[in-house]
Amino acid sequence: MKFKVYIPARYGATRLPGKPLLEIHGKPLIQHVYERARASGAAEVVIATDDERILNTAIGFGASACMTSPDHRSGTDRIAEAVQLRDEPADLVIVNVQGDEPGIPASVIRQVASLAQNPECDLATICEPLESAQLFDANVVKLVRDSNDRAIYFSRATIPWSRDEFAGGAGVTRALQAYRRHVGIYGFRTDFLARFAAAPPVRIEELECLEQLRALDFGACIIAADAVAACGAGIDTRADLEQVRRA
Repeated sequence: MKFKVYIPARYGATRLPGKPLLEIHGKPLIQHVYERARASGAAEVVIATDDERILNTAIGFGASACMTSPDHRSGTDRIAEAVQLRDEPADLVIVNVQGDEPGIPASVIRQVASLAQNPECDLATICEPLESAQLFDANVVKLVRDSNDRAIYFSRATIPWSRDEFAGGAGVTRALQAYRRHVGIYGFRTDFLARFAAAPPVRIEELECLEQLRALDFGACIIAADAVAACGAGIDTRADLEQVRRA
């Protein structure tokens, strides 16, 4: 199975500016993600960025890196430009590993690449069980899917809403088994990527700030499987960063 990993990394994150270069255990965050991706067996790992500081750091630790526009609205849009600049073939499977997921296991990256090989799947991703502290956290994206693991909706809100069990704050522990945390990793072929990037942003995408909602809006089949290994914590806030540093 041949696939490549692209890691989008922008400097100006709203909640945590300069996030890719923040240090964790003596290495910048982006290097941790890159090393996980390299261990997956990918034919190549490419960092797509909008900032020369990230570019130079990536080159410094041996990564392939590509400069892209600072105007992209999402990481997948950024990868679409990088793929075009690097003239990747239309049938290549690419895994988009978010630059703020330092704990993502190599086995999960490979799992997503394998899911994306299915010709019926436009976009492959994964999820894992929620912890009780994450259930009402808007920084944790929740996923609803059907019995065939096909995604129905993603939201920062608590979906589905357990009407009876949440009444008066009761029953949260019992309800947890119905919930999944979406992990920000995607697999797709380059022809689908071009389709995605050409589609205009949609209202629900802008409201939730979740790019995958654009794909759902134009009818893409998104397969969201349970991760084969625990994915660790993503880093969205300063508190997330400090928690990972303490680990």
